[in-house]
Amino acid sequence: MTDARLTEARLGEPIANWTPPRRPDVAAMDGRHVRLEPLVADQHAFDLHAAFSGHDALWDYMPYGPFASASAYHRWAREREAGEDPRFFVLRDAGTGKCGGIASYLRIAPEAGSIEVGNICIAPAMQRGVAATEAMFLMMAWAFQAGYRRYEWKCNALNLPSRRAAQRLGFSFEGVFRNHMVVKGRNRDTAWFSVIDSEWPALSEAFSVWLAPGNFDHAGRQRERLSDLTQLVRAAGDPALVG
Repeated sequence: MTDARLTEARLGEPIANWTPPRRPDVAAMDGRHVRLEPLVADQHAFDLHAAFSGHDALWDYMPYGPFASASAYHRWAREREAGEDPRFFVLRDAGTGKCGGIASYLRIAPEAGSIEVGNICIAPAMQRGVAATEAMFLMMAWAFQAGYRRYEWKCNALNLPSRRAAQRLGFSFEGVFRNHMVVKGRNRDTAWFSVIDSEWPALSEAFSVWLAPGNFDHAGRQRERLSDLTQLVRAAGDPALVG
């Protein structure tokens, strides 16, 4: 092996013409089933609170919530609507026009080419539907098209539904950070997942196949499962989900 190759192996692969990507902007993102709108408390908070109301378990693993009233949720939303990190978006169902969830970009590090999706809260009416999945696809697509190299998902290690969602969406399991945080007075071990830029072309194709109208029958039932399509792309599965 030449000296140049030895140096490359020791120091890591060079990245030619690296330019840090831009930070997320406030433009809406439109899909066939969902529209992602930048959070504006006066426009979204009442509808979101109504969608979440009565489902306090949605906040079990969140650092905030549940909210006792619409005004309390409105105050929370107003404090975050202009934030750049996290940058919040509201999921609006394209068919009904109703707001059914919220998500954000966070831990945004353009200099490293890394960005995370989190603060995800989906109301029961939108759960297990195409709109919520398409929203996650749109957010991931924006990140890689903007030039990010790494797209992260983190959750409480006890939150198996979130870990299952990450794997279904094509995130690869990377491990658990023990005693990572104290949240609402309780220990939180954090499960880490990621998608990297080299995986995105194949993962984008998997989403396109799943989201295609022909993948759903007249009753809206999927013919191919997204988890089966993304399994071909994931570098590592989550051992907590085996069996």
